[in-house]
Amino acid sequence: MAGRRGGTGERPGGRAGERPTSRDLKVLLYLWRYVGRYRLQLALACVALVVAAATVLALGSGLRLLIDRGFATGDAALLDQAVIGLFAAVLLLALSSYARFFLVSWIGERVIADIRKDVFDHTLALSPGFYETTRTGEILSRLTTDTTLLQVVVGTSVSIALRNALLLVGGVALLLVTSPKLTGLVLLVVPLVLVPVFVLGRRVRQLSRASQDRIADLGSYIDESLVAIRTVQAFNHEAVDRRRFAERAEEAFGTAIRRIRARAALSATVIVLVFSAVAAVLWIGGRDVLDGVLTPGELSAFVFYAVVVAGAVGALSEVFGDLQRAAGATERLIDLLSTEPAIAAPAQPLALPEPPRGELALEAVRLHYPARPDAAALVDLDLRVAPGELVALVGPSGAGKTTVFQLLLRFYDPEAGRVLLDGVDLRAVEPGALRRRIGLVPQEPVIFSANAWENIRYGRPEASDAEVRAAAEAAGCLEFVEALPEGFATFLGERGVRLSGGQRQRIAIARAILRDPAVLLLDEATSALDAESERRVQAALERLMTGRTTLIIAHRLATVLKADRIVVLDRGRVVQQGTHRELTAERSGLYAHLAALQFDEARGDEGRTAAEPAVQRQ
Repeated sequence: MAGRRGGTGERPGGRAGERPTSRDLKVLLYLWRYVGRYRLQLALACVALVVAAATVLALGSGLRLLIDRGFATGDAALLDQAVIGLFAAVLLLALSSYARFFLVSWIGERVIADIRKDVFDHTLALSPGFYETTRTGEILSRLTTDTTLLQVVVGTSVSIALRNALLLVGGVALLLVTSPKLTGLVLLVVPLVLVPVFVLGRRVRQLSRASQDRIADLGSYIDESLVAIRTVQAFNHEAVDRRRFAERAEEAFGTAIRRIRARAALSATVIVLVFSAVAAVLWIGGRDVLDGVLTPGELSAFVFYAVVVAGAVGALSEVFGDLQRAAGATERLIDLLSTEPAIAAPAQPLALPEPPRGELALEAVRLHYPARPDAAALVDLDLRVAPGELVALVGPSGAGKTTVFQLLLRFYDPEAGRVLLDGVDLRAVEPGALRRRIGLVPQEPVIFSANAWENIRYGRPEASDAEVRAAAEAAGCLEFVEALPEGFATFLGERGVRLSGGQRQRIAIARAILRDPAVLLLDEATSALDAESERRVQAALERLMTGRTTLIIAHRLATVLKADRIVVLDRGRVVQQGTHRELTAERSGLYAHLAALQFDEARGDEGRTAAEPAVQRQ
């Protein structure tokens, strides 16, 4: 576990999640490609927005008429009319506000759902090489935290910004009409307000981006710890993980507090400046009323508009902080969406021959993994597999066995050389068409959070229930699946926790059997099975391998004795080929050395087993 935490999860060139920040909000224009899809709802929301803003501004004129013509003249009828008009305006304001809130919120939710789908679809298309240098927790953060920030902006903040922008423009215009002198005094304050908005706003943006990165760190640590919870507990690592998580949580808290402090300072500064200006205007305006320059109604209307303008400026300063955070989130999403998949379908893909033969070839292949650019995984490797041939790949750890499988599945493209299936270069084939001809049984089977039906038919969703049952029976898992509480409909738990290791392996084998591939890749497929289950599954695999090309990665040499050919790999090269008998005859070869180690160990195990009863009798 300590080693697990040793890496920084960095991309080449910097810490994951940290990229240069923009100095403006133009990046938010990217959202128009999503918002623009819903022009009708957007137009209706704009109409409601304008009506609501106009209604608020109209209240100021009503207030002026009420004071100057109602109270000043003592006309009760005019007072009654003013109150009725006020209720009508409030009703119109309520209806327009409801429409604005609903439509804008609908657009926000709809846009974020579209963005999340696009981001998820794109991440599924990225090759495994991308995930060697990018943390899964960072991707989760972008799909959840970042999109939630955008939802707040699109569904709330933009509406507030537009509404207050209209109130600001309309309020300033009515201020000019009411008293140009007092309006000039108000406008003198505007530069004083804008300076802290831009200066402190930039600081808020930088801290918002840093805060999002720290949250991504938290998500990565949580995901890694919970996925490996058995290892965490088996090694009593809980205390260390608690301490390290607490450190990260405190780091995220500290960054958030700095962001909150900067945003609070921004709001407080704006409020002090704006309402100080309003107080000054009241003092000067009051003297104008006493001098007869303004009527009481005009001063009341002016104060009303000044308060509206001040509130609009304050709201815009608040929204500006949200826009700063959303711009950072948008940058991170754009960065992810603009990442080109290393493995992509060619513009004009070639069709694989029909019917499939299963002929494989690797010609002078060289490959370095993105996470290990200094160490070659394969070096000028040549390998040919005839249709229907059973070939076993053996060799020490790191020899390149799994890398051969990765290339055949086109998870990576070779830096030099070619990989061919039925004579066609895999780079000229649509990846999905290639993978439909290959069945994989990994050493560590993946069981999804679903029932047995869905897990077995994962690679062939259209398969009938009868075909699924037949595949389960062939893989030797029908008996234990039917014994589950709801049979095939039983939920298998997250990562198949309700099954034993051997049972999970047999589910994976059933999945491959159902796929009926032309090429079968077995990565020590029976390693997790007991002797009885291994015998049954091996018999099923032998039936499955009949007539189809099969490559087996084998660590236990006993599983490859029936192979047509054994290919020995070492440091990314083919160092030996032949049958078991031929290779063991080469006393100085690597295979003979590996065989001697394993069979000596097996004899030792047998000796210990035979000695156990005698020990127990003592």
